[in-house]
Amino acid sequence: MLESRNSMRLFDLGVILVYLIGITLFGARFRRSQRSLKDYFLGGRNTPWWAIAFSIVSAETSTLTVIGTPALAFNGNFGFLQVVFGYLLARIVISCLLLPHYFRGEMYTAYELMQRRFGWRIRRFTAGAFLVLRALAEGVRVFAISIVVSIVLGTGEFASIVLIVCLTIFYTFEGGMTAVIWTDVVQMFLYIGGALLSFFVILGKLPGGWDHVVAVAAPLGKFQVFDLRFQWSAEYFSRTYNLWAGLIGGCFLATASHGTEQLMVQRLLSARSQSDSRNALLGSWLVIFFQFSLFLVIGVMLWVYYRETGLPAPRPGDRIYPQFVWEHLPPGAAGLVIAAILAAAMSNLSAALNSLASTTVMDFLKPLSHARRGDAEWLAVARRATLLWGAVLIVIAWIARQWGSVLEAGLSIASVVYGALLGVFLLGILTRRVGETAAALGMLAGLLTMFAVKSFTGIAWTWYVVIGAGVTFLSACLLSFPLRENTNA
Repeated sequence: MLESRNSMRLFDLGVILVYLIGITLFGARFRRSQRSLKDYFLGGRNTPWWAIAFSIVSAETSTLTVIGTPALAFNGNFGFLQVVFGYLLARIVISCLLLPHYFRGEMYTAYELMQRRFGWRIRRFTAGAFLVLRALAEGVRVFAISIVVSIVLGTGEFASIVLIVCLTIFYTFEGGMTAVIWTDVVQMFLYIGGALLSFFVILGKLPGGWDHVVAVAAPLGKFQVFDLRFQWSAEYFSRTYNLWAGLIGGCFLATASHGTEQLMVQRLLSARSQSDSRNALLGSWLVIFFQFSLFLVIGVMLWVYYRETGLPAPRPGDRIYPQFVWEHLPPGAAGLVIAAILAAAMSNLSAALNSLASTTVMDFLKPLSHARRGDAEWLAVARRATLLWGAVLIVIAWIARQWGSVLEAGLSIASVVYGALLGVFLLGILTRRVGETAAALGMLAGLLTMFAVKSFTGIAWTWYVVIGAGVTFLSACLLSFPLRENTNA
């Protein structure tokens, strides 16, 4: 029996190995098309909108979604979908407010818009904030995938972190943004397929099937989406998932992440036109909604499974889905689903590496360089920057072991900085009076406020971006009156 079990595990490991080798070689084959920074960072602006839409989905969901979302439903209900409805509002805001500005002239990063409106200091301030934010948040995501790799291979967490980062660096280093987008497309279909396979396998293990899941879970509120209660109290604003936190907080969060962070803006800038970019952004929400719903359903089904069997659920909660997959799915299926989880990790990590490199080169190194360099030389610099950020993420992922739930840790880290970023972008688009110094001071006030909110209050992370953006925007507007600066508006 043990020998049979070991042979099954070897078959699953073979599936995973084939995937890792295949996706790495597939991404690396795009090296031949990388002749300039435009090719390396924007895919030559020749990518169809539907591929960019799938790439946005891959970047937005990541491993945190794959292993963290089932845990949310396992321990609670479908309340997270309230945030996802806020994501739709954000896409409409970005399409109307930000995209028209990004497609005036040729931009490589979101922060070039800040120089055009305010000046070079704000450009570097916002770009620097992104580098810190993305490095910390991506470190959490890399640690999340190390949980899965350590379950499968039995390796230590550090070895798992190094393995996944090195494989992803290889094809990102070689193929640039073109490799990022097209590997995202492949990997998105893989982890959606893996989730659907998990759904049917878990369903097959439950006597009575889907009707039994509904009969057990529905009376206990496991399928509840909306929390319509409202009261003006500290307790209300400490609850993470309710209607207004979801719609308002989710809208602000996604406007910041998709409209001001280079990780997403780089994809939007890779589209052939503004209309293609808008189609990619709006179309991606339909897939996002389906994905989150599917993983929440899986979480509820696992809750019913463990409740009915009396088996102890894995701890911590983030292990529930990957550990069930590895221990209970049939040979080949387990390997395929684990490969799908790895796919989610690698797609997001590759995008993060490319966006960190693009911001480093285009917002810092190239503007500060006095040497004349051709495209080939800058392309070499961009590849070295990719390697450097890979090393940084390994270190941060190792530290992230102490930061708690991977999904909420990643979102709360991002939300602290997103508010200030979104606030200064809104200042640039919606105001004419505010100058560079007022904007910088407003952004600093927003960051300090959010560090205080996170450290000394019980306010839920879903409100972080709303508070940070509001403080940044209002502080800068008030400071513009005594400062009376000349502006670029």
